[in-house]
Order: sequence, then C-alpha cells, then structure tokens
Amino acid sequence: MAAARATQSQPPSWADIPQDLAVQTAACGRWLVFPLDDGCFLVDPFAGATVTLPALSRVRLRPPNAVARYVKVAVAGQDAHVDMFYPHTTWMHIRSSEKMAINKLLLCSPNLAAAFVGSTLANAGRTSQILVCQPGASSWSVRAYDKCRLFEDMAFYQGKLCVLADDENLLVVDISQDPGTGDPQISRIGKVIKGNPSWYPTQIPDGVTTDKKKVYLVESRGALMMVRRKICCRVAGKTLVAGQSEFEVFTADLEHSRWVNATTLGDDQMVFLGRPCSRVVPASQYGMPADQIFFLDDVLENGKEYAYEEEITSVGVYDMRGGEVTSAVPMAWKHEMSPATWLFPWD
Repeated sequence: MAAARATQSQPPSWADIPQDLAVQTAACGRWLVFPLDDGCFLVDPFAGATVTLPALSRVRLRPPNAVARYVKVAVAGQDAHVDMFYPHTTWMHIRSSEKMAINKLLLCSPNLAAAFVGSTLANAGRTSQILVCQPGASSWSVRAYDKCRLFEDMAFYQGKLCVLADDENLLVVDISQDPGTGDPQISRIGKVIKGNPSWYPTQIPDGVTTDKKKVYLVESRGALMMVRRKICCRVAGKTLVAGQSEFEVFTADLEHSRWVNATTLGDDQMVFLGRPCSRVVPASQYGMPADQIFFLDDVLENGKEYAYEEEITSVGVYDMRGGEVTSAVPMAWKHEMSPATWLFPWD
C-alpha cells in the first residue's frame, strides 16, 4: 500500500521479481524487502534501484572470540539442573536458531543499514538484537555480549539511530567504523529517555479482558514521537482475541529526558503506522483531515500474542480528536496472508 501515488511516475513491471518471493515482502520506506537464504535484497520499484544485504549467517562478532555462556541452576525438589543463559540472553544464545526473523529493517543511509534480528524459537518471544551493516557488504556486525531486549521500533533521527524498547526506554546507538574493514559497527548504546513504568497490562477481576501494547517511533516535523497502541483483548480459554485499539501519542523531550503527552500530531499532520515502516505526512495535501492514525494489524513472525475475531482484516483509522476507530478503505485481506505494509514512494 502507499499513502499516495498520484504524483509518482509509473513503477517498473514486477515481472522480473520471482513470484515465490513476492509474498514475503516487507517495506522500509520506499524499499521492498525480499529475504533470501543467503541474504536479502531491497528493491525500489519506483526508481528500479536494488540494494543487497548480507545473509544472517554472516555476522561479525565483537569480540571475535565470543561464546555462549551458561550457568547451571538446580531444579527445586529434584536431583537435576538446567542450563540457563548467563548473565542474560545474548546474540550468542539466539543465533543458533535454525531460522532467524528480521523484526525491523531500516536503511539509514547509503552506508548504513540496521535491523532487529530475533529467534523464531517458541520460547524466544520478541527478543531480538541490533545488527548493523553497510549495504553491499559481506557481513553484519553485532555486539555479541549485549543483552537481547524486546526492541519495538527504530528511526534515524537527526543523524542518530534511535531505538525504542518495549518498556518505552529510548536508546541512542552510536556508530563507529571497524578499523579493519571500514564497515559500520556499534560502539555504544545509551539511554536518553527512561520509559514510564506505570503502564502495564490490566485484567479485570473476572479474567474476561486484558490489554496488549505496541509502541512505534516516528518523526514529525523535526520532533521524535512515540505512538502507544493498546489492543483490548478478550480472554477465550488459553487464547487472547484482539478487539478495539486505542492510541496515545508522546513527544520526546530530549533536554529533560522524558516523554511528553501530545494531543495532536502537529499542524496538518496524519500518520501511517506500521511495524515495518511508519510515516507522518501532510493531511491537506491529500484532502484528508489532520490528527488521524492509519494502522494495520502488524504481527511479527516471532511475536504472535493474540488471535483475531474475524478471518479478514483491513486498514483502520483512529481519530485523535474524537477517539473513534473506523475502517479507512474498502479493501480487506486474510490475516494468514503476508502482513500488509505501507510503501512511501517519495521517501
């Protein structure tokens, strides 16, 4: 999907793209992402440009001799023990998974790509690690002993890679160059905003409903904004069934290291929200009212937390002024299909 296409030139034919890959795409701004066994490639269908990225099996460790560490923990009441990750879950623990999932991919510049990469193991949840590389290079780079986290979103803001975690902590990732190859590598990760610990899922006493949360990071007219989405879920046995969504918007006050509640997206702004890609655009340019949040049912491959009432889904729109959710466009698709995503040809 695209927020607007009217002013763009006709995109090239899709005939050259293998059809077995077309169902696996995600978007990164104006780029479509096609995963392959030996890496992935990005295609700009409007300009016909292509960028290649390394395979997830080719990761440069820092330090190079890093190994997975474990500690033996006794099982209560039994003459047995289990091996636990030590001192926490790291890349060295999750990288042994047969299949890795790219939860988020961002092409920051011609010289820098960043990704959240996680395991698809059943007990891994949405835990992931940050990998960086130079487009066209032969390998990614990772800080092997950094703690894996529930990374939710990231944005390249004012020349810095900003990362948002599930606890709403905002992190800034400092990038340096590998002295041997010249490729990008992470030199430091610092916390610039501590998330609000007062938000937590609520469940009413009879156990009928509970909440799930997603957070997104998006830039709006020079400001960095966090959008918090609460999904109200119905408890059906051991299954959670997603219902209505509610939204809150916050602006990053970097000077005072805090999130500030915002009642508007900004003058004449609306946002297209999605896990692969989000973007704020001028509303009046497309004949639309401001302060609207267009959103998708974006479920990560390794983070399915709930089921859906209906077999089909569509684009929803949340009106910040009225607090109501409506259907945005007369189209629908099945949840089991590849997740829909936004594509921004002017990016």
